[in-house]
Amino acid sequence: MPKQKTHKGTKKRFRVTATGKVKHRAAGTSHLASRMSKKRRRKLRGTRVLADVSSTNIKRALAGNSY
Repeated sequence: MPKQKTHKGTKKRFRVTATGKVKHRAAGTSHLASRMSKKRRRKLRGTRVLADVSSTNIKRALAGNSY
C-alpha cells in the first residue's frame, strides 16, 4: 500500500497546535494594503484559528509525515 503524502501547499499555509487546533494567516495581508484603513490592517496582523469544520480537511491534507 502506498503512503499518504503531505499536501505541500497546505503545509506552507497552516500549522497544527499541540491541542489540535489549526492556525493560519489572515487573508488579504500580502499586498494592496495601502487602500485599507489602519484599523483593518492592524486587525489582520498575527494568526487566526480555523473553524473546526474546516480543520478536519486540513488535518487530512497534512496526514503524511508533517502532522
